[in-house]
Amino acid sequence: MTKTVKCVAGGSVLRVLLVPVLLAGATAFAQTCCGPTEADFSKVGGNLGNQSYSALSKITKANITQLGAAWHDTLEGGANGGGAEEFQQASVVAVSGVLFVETTQGNVFAVNGKTGAVQWKYAPGYGSQVHRGVAVGEGKVFATLADRRVVALDQKTGAVVWGKQLAEETTVGSFKTAVVYFDGLIYLGSADGTRGAAFALDAKTGAVVWKVYGIPAPGEAGNETWAEDSWKTGGASPWMHPAIDPELGLVYWAFGNARAGAPVDGSKREGQNLFADSLVALNAKTGKRVWYFQSVHHDIWDMDGVMAPLLFDVKVAGRMRKGVVYGSKTGMWYILDRADGTPLTPIVEKPVPQEPMQKTWPTQPFPVGDSLLPLCPAKSGPTQAPPGFKTGCIFTPHTDEPIVTSPGIGGGNDWNALSFDPRTKLIYTGVSVVDTAHSITDGGVGFRPLGTRRSGKVLAFNPATHRIAWQREMQWGLSNGHGILTTAGDVMFIGLPDGLFLALDIKDGRELWRFQTGAGVHTAPITYTVDGEQYVAVFAGGNALPYNSQRGDSLWAFKLGGTVAQAVAPPALPVRQPIYAAAVEGSVVKNTVSLARSWRNGAVVATESATINSMAPQHLRVPVGTTVTFLNPAGNAKAHCAVQFYEGLFSSGKLEPGQTFVYTFKTSGEYFYNDCTSPRSTGKVVVY
Repeated sequence: MTKTVKCVAGGSVLRVLLVPVLLAGATAFAQTCCGPTEADFSKVGGNLGNQSYSALSKITKANITQLGAAWHDTLEGGANGGGAEEFQQASVVAVSGVLFVETTQGNVFAVNGKTGAVQWKYAPGYGSQVHRGVAVGEGKVFATLADRRVVALDQKTGAVVWGKQLAEETTVGSFKTAVVYFDGLIYLGSADGTRGAAFALDAKTGAVVWKVYGIPAPGEAGNETWAEDSWKTGGASPWMHPAIDPELGLVYWAFGNARAGAPVDGSKREGQNLFADSLVALNAKTGKRVWYFQSVHHDIWDMDGVMAPLLFDVKVAGRMRKGVVYGSKTGMWYILDRADGTPLTPIVEKPVPQEPMQKTWPTQPFPVGDSLLPLCPAKSGPTQAPPGFKTGCIFTPHTDEPIVTSPGIGGGNDWNALSFDPRTKLIYTGVSVVDTAHSITDGGVGFRPLGTRRSGKVLAFNPATHRIAWQREMQWGLSNGHGILTTAGDVMFIGLPDGLFLALDIKDGRELWRFQTGAGVHTAPITYTVDGEQYVAVFAGGNALPYNSQRGDSLWAFKLGGTVAQAVAPPALPVRQPIYAAAVEGSVVKNTVSLARSWRNGAVVATESATINSMAPQHLRVPVGTTVTFLNPAGNAKAHCAVQFYEGLFSSGKLEPGQTFVYTFKTSGEYFYNDCTSPRSTGKVVVY
């Protein structure tokens, strides 16, 4: 029997729902979710609980300086063969000394884990699409392909065993998630669809055994939380792969943001919008919903938990509990009992600011304890908004005027892989510290104001106490695929967007070792053994968000005593949110910037505008000592201004049409400024 359950947490009521905890047939599963990996790293996330932890211990803090590259492959031919044409998000798996990985180009590779020799390549020619990892089981390698295709390949030869195209699933978008194999089924999710879905397919034939849409249809529980027909385009895609508890017979899937028009516009989808922004526990064999937890009600900020859930066992208040951690962009983790969804540490529903036009929900859930990063913009540092913007804490609603909130989209620990060390009982993650401006008129999912600072950190989190155990500040945001691997050698590994691959001390995050891979690392590292020797591998290929890091196709493997040379470092990444407009020499425009105008085809556009690039030219280059004139053209209807940030060099005050302001740049550097009447309009002057 299913029923709705109310559970009290921290003095407030949370609705968890649908709970037959004892599942039929659950006791038939002998496998556990959370045994550590050893010789193999057979799935993305390591084990079914996505713990990314290995019991291998030959690589330690004492010998880490001896670690070197054993081999290096450029799978798609390198820079001269098309290997740098796509970003790569796929993590590698290792079975019986062979690595398996799929590239964004749509090709699947089997690579000798000891030598780097390619043993087979499957190249179907269906085109490029982001892929996040293959699954291995029953002697087959399972991969997703473009146009909603799924294929099973012979593990030894790469020959096609079966292939399916789910052509009729036109609303679900594309298949990007890593594939998970368990007990005769493969699990995969969709992304970018108007109505996302999670699928379980028969591993022997590819037949769809069940599918569950993130948005329930009329007559199903939860459909009443969507106004009128908004459920048809409500989104709620399961962007990442699930976790599975074989003993409970449950698969845990995080469903993404609410859409129905635009993720930042909730005016046409009044209601709680289930099961968007929710962790949903499903019967692994039937797909039946068992319980759920929604982290953001009626999301208008794109603050969904797009993560692969992490399972763990830990003692809470003196009692051993089976937990699941869920969270992501909100910068808050929701620690739940994985049997029934009740909180292991308190979660309180708190009132939040309201906006009738947006049909905002009156409360949002806040865990009691530490957040991963500040929940409000600061007056200094990486979460300081540029001048002129309205700001607000998390869940501050917006309408037409942009409001900068923190954490921003892509912040928190977005879609990077977490790690749980069963010895320390701590969760390890990378974090991005960024703001986002939201407004209905900007559409999309919001934007990062140009010129804002960006940073990140690595931290260890105690799920039993909901407290950060330690944290280390990092130069780069580490939430876009930057997975962490922990090992019994007390060494943890993580890749950075600047191409560096790091080994850190698991006790405090202190850097122990670094290696330049030549491309941004936005995947999770793995470790495995061949002939008793421990290797660490990672796939480096860059990513568009948030740094547009160097693309590539570099599969690296490392061992103690490895001698392959490091790659050349890629071009330096911008520390601040960049302006990509081509530079215009000051002499071309008489060292003058026209405010509230765009620059097109080498000239100032004749009409007034208020877009993010409404400075003409947006990127000006001048020598040291140059006096730059900021002009509000006479043809403009409104007053405008130029305010430099964050160095505070100048502020013109409001300039009426036809008025000017001048400033002499005496020091080389990169200087951002914006318009006080339309702060999204931002330009920069590079002084050389």
